[in-house]
Amino acid sequence: MNQSISAESATVYTGDTIQGTAVISYLNVDDLEPGKKHRFFFQGVQMGSGQHWYVPIVVAKGDREGKRISLTAGVHGDELSPVNAVQRIMANLDPTQMSGTAIAVYDLSRPAKEYTQRMWPTAQSGGSLVDLNRVWPGDEMGTNAPTRHAGILWNRLFKHNIDVALDYHTGATGGDFTMFIFADLRKPEIRQIAELFPIEQIKDDSGEDGTLEMAFVKADIPVMTIEIGGPRSFDARKIAMTVEGSMNVFKHYQVIDGAIARTSKEAGTFFGNTFETIRSSTGGYLELLVDLKDSVTSGQKVALQRNSFGDIVAEYRTTVAGEVATIARDALSEPGSRVMQILYTSTASNPNADISHEPGNDYR
Repeated sequence: MNQSISAESATVYTGDTIQGTAVISYLNVDDLEPGKKHRFFFQGVQMGSGQHWYVPIVVAKGDREGKRISLTAGVHGDELSPVNAVQRIMANLDPTQMSGTAIAVYDLSRPAKEYTQRMWPTAQSGGSLVDLNRVWPGDEMGTNAPTRHAGILWNRLFKHNIDVALDYHTGATGGDFTMFIFADLRKPEIRQIAELFPIEQIKDDSGEDGTLEMAFVKADIPVMTIEIGGPRSFDARKIAMTVEGSMNVFKHYQVIDGAIARTSKEAGTFFGNTFETIRSSTGGYLELLVDLKDSVTSGQKVALQRNSFGDIVAEYRTTVAGEVATIARDALSEPGSRVMQILYTSTASNPNADISHEPGNDYR
């Protein structure tokens, strides 16, 4: 694919259909008939065989002009609650009653989704795994397929069609997350929409290079990352909170009518700007003494580790007061593995802190 298509270009139909759904290789929502929902398969990068990976998208285009809001689910293949949440959000939207457009993009990391695994598997150099959420905005002429795929989606789907972006994720396989938002609260518009969610925790966070969120940030598009608990299953309680908050965003931008429902104020959302990350110092079996959303104090024992004989080989304590945000669900833990992260507010340096994002963070 070349990069000569401009933002003024018309939607490009390849002429193919998959299971009766039209395939496109470029989207311009201005082309679409208002007052309707439109389904497409978006033609992504080629496989080694020369066939393509296809990304399902649904566009609900309102009868009247207004904000264009993207909903992305499946940047990682083990993230399933986001798919259900976005499906439910789209089912709640009636284009004949809308002012604006909702663009739902599912299963961006298609090969990872087929195996319900976090990373995109490639065949290069005998096989490797690539985190699609570390290569945005991608490069259509990049050195591997996921980077090219991200470039195709960014150039041909996202950057010219979106005014506000909501990017839905979960914790990684082997771990778990609260109902959580990463948002740059220094930006008033982002703070305003983050606080519309009746969720458990919000981290004031400037973002991480290579994420889809950061690509939107650099394009001056308000965005936040929404973590809907753990991977590989549907979390009905957290999905419901996600849908409620997302519908509040549509109401806030007057895409749909209606009163704002519960927000972070009613939910008693806990705010912080820093993670304390606790990692295993040795190998062994984890016994967790706290769980998600628990309040902890500085010096509190939060986990211990036993060897195969049952002897305690390590104990883990916090050095801060805050709330548990992420936690390991795999009981067997290798040295260096993350045990948990404590969300808290920091005004000073902490050697265990992650002010923005620790390098290689597998959440987000």
